[in-house]
Amino acid sequence: MSLRQVLCLLFFGLVSAQNLSDSQTANVTANLALGATHPWELGTRAQVLLEHDVPLFSVFSLTLPPSSIPSNTTAAISPVLSIAKSVVQNRTASNGNITGPQPLVADDSAGDPASIGPAVLLANWTNLGDGVDYAGAALDQLNFLYEKVPKTSDGAISHRTAEVQLWSDFVYMAPPFLAYYGLLTNNQTLLMDAYTQIKLYRNYLRDTAAGNLWAHIVLGNNSNGVPNDPGHWSTGNGWAAAGMLRVLASIQTSTFSSSMKSEQSDLQDWVSEIHAAIYPHLDPTSNLFFNYADEMNTFLDAASTALIASTVYRLSLLRGVHTHLPDAEKSRQALFNTTSSSSSSSSSNFTGFTHFSSDGWLTPVVNPDDFGNNGSDSPESEAFVLDLQATWTEWVNGGSQGANGAEKLGLGTNSGVMIFFMTAFSMSWILL
Repeated sequence: MSLRQVLCLLFFGLVSAQNLSDSQTANVTANLALGATHPWELGTRAQVLLEHDVPLFSVFSLTLPPSSIPSNTTAAISPVLSIAKSVVQNRTASNGNITGPQPLVADDSAGDPASIGPAVLLANWTNLGDGVDYAGAALDQLNFLYEKVPKTSDGAISHRTAEVQLWSDFVYMAPPFLAYYGLLTNNQTLLMDAYTQIKLYRNYLRDTAAGNLWAHIVLGNNSNGVPNDPGHWSTGNGWAAAGMLRVLASIQTSTFSSSMKSEQSDLQDWVSEIHAAIYPHLDPTSNLFFNYADEMNTFLDAASTALIASTVYRLSLLRGVHTHLPDAEKSRQALFNTTSSSSSSSSSNFTGFTHFSSDGWLTPVVNPDDFGNNGSDSPESEAFVLDLQATWTEWVNGGSQGANGAEKLGLGTNSGVMIFFMTAFSMSWILL
């Protein structure tokens, strides 16, 4: 047995108590499937399933996806393609039998239906041969954003259909669709538009007076029942960072990568900017974020904590930026902490988990339908768990680059041992 294999076994033995078993992960996946019904939940579910279950088809593979489905991935990718098929088949009825530019799903949000767009584009790309017009549906969604949705005077596409209102959530929903469309059609204009939308949103939402935290909602006048929310919603900052990374991956994979280096550098810097702004507000006792990052009178929120930690591992993988790995690892261990010996590598129950209910729902979490209040059984929080699991696993399998930063961690009674193995495990990939 090689040194790397020995270190790997020892390392995983130490962290097994801060990781989910395959059975527990399947439980979280089932919860997500059961709960995801809103457009943004369907789009988020499709994205995280690709990252977690079929990374070959994820934008983070940094290669164009296969144009047909390999037999060994058919079962894993089936839920993603089923989302695309169901949405496209039902869109005519959803939109009142109109033709021309229209969203994939009728909704008050202009951005949320676009989150399903990458799954629809992937269904078209893989030539399913099921007679469903995925290409036409994706084009109608694209034209809807450009032609039907209100915009600011400088071109920022509204997140809402009834008025110009900008939400941080939008950055995860629409720009990745534009970028993925551009990647698959070799269209630099769409890739640049995805970048430009993020740049415009950053101009409006970044609060320099709050250390560059992003505000949640600006510019609306409450005409459609949703007031502005200038607070620094933690999940909104996570949505923004995660969306930027998806756009960055599309540009990096494209044939225009060499001519768009400055845009890639900006996106990298803007993700790092959010990390630098929000991690000083991590609660030192729980290693969770408050629902509003800089408002300690709001409740602790495991959902945003998982999402933001996942973006730290993803930035490390994508661009070699390791600055906040110690912070992300503290949060990951806190989220997956258990005091029960029954939570073994083969267990499917969540007995003893601090931040999961007995049936596998992350807790405490924000109510996704009422972002100022505590909630439960949140589908998006289950998606964030899978995203964190996927990015951390990929980071470990890639050699735990930057793991020497673990010396900054307070990892409890085994901290010295953990630091040694995280550093040694990383070094073994370099030396062997």
